[in-house]
Formats: sequence, structure tokens, C-alpha cells
Amino acid sequence: MTTAPAHRAPGLVEHMLDWPGTWFVARLALCSAYLLGGVVKLTDFPAAIAEQAHFGMPMPALFAAVTIAVELVGPILILTDRLAWLGAGMLGMFTLLAALVANAFWTLQGPERFAAMNAFFEHLGLIGGFVLVAIHSRRRV
Repeated sequence: MTTAPAHRAPGLVEHMLDWPGTWFVARLALCSAYLLGGVVKLTDFPAAIAEQAHFGMPMPALFAAVTIAVELVGPILILTDRLAWLGAGMLGMFTLLAALVANAFWTLQGPERFAAMNAFFEHLGLIGGFVLVAIHSRRRV
């Protein structure tokens, strides 16, 4: 009886990871909230402006437009695997800035602090995902 080396995944897992569609589906899952957010903001620009104003951004219309551009262009670059490192960088930096502005848990107390801290670290996880996309995409070339 032959056993697989300890560092190898079970055959079914390796098959799923080797399937060409997995790379696309994983990138789509990572980018889905940004795509949806960009489309929703684009179709309701006044609400996008109000969101920026809510977070105290100066020139909320400009920040709403930039947000829409980043939320649409970043995923397109990642999903087409063309300049994916740039799209991942755009979304990673956007996510970091959004986490700092919208989830400043260090300024809160009680249940609000817990919720904001959880969201902040979820954003850090997304940033890690974008770094992995940039690394993997570069190695695929």
C-alpha cells in the first residue's frame, strides 16, 4: 500500500485545485463584493456620495467616483488575469483605507468595538487574499 507524502493533499482536493476553473472562481469570489459594490454605487450615485459623506470624506462626490472606479477596474484586472498585480494592489490599498476609516475599533467601546474589530480583521484577511492573487498571477506568467 502506497501512501501519499504528508505534504500532498488528497486526490480529490488536488483535482479541484488543478481544475483550470478553480483559479477563476476563487478570484471571482474574492472580488464579488467589490464588483457588486461598484455596480450598486454606479446605479445610485447619490447614495454613493451620501456614503462617503457619512464617513467624513472630503469632496464626497470625487471619493464616490474614485471608489466606483477602484471597485470595478480592480476586479476586471484580476478576473482577466491582465495586470492582476495592479488590480490586487488597488483593491488591497482600498480595503486597508476603508478598514481604517470605517472600522476604527480602537476609538469605540462595548459591542460596537467588537463588531468593528471583527470587520477590521476580516478586511486584513481580504488584503492577504489580494497579495496571494498578485503572487500567484505573477508566477503563472
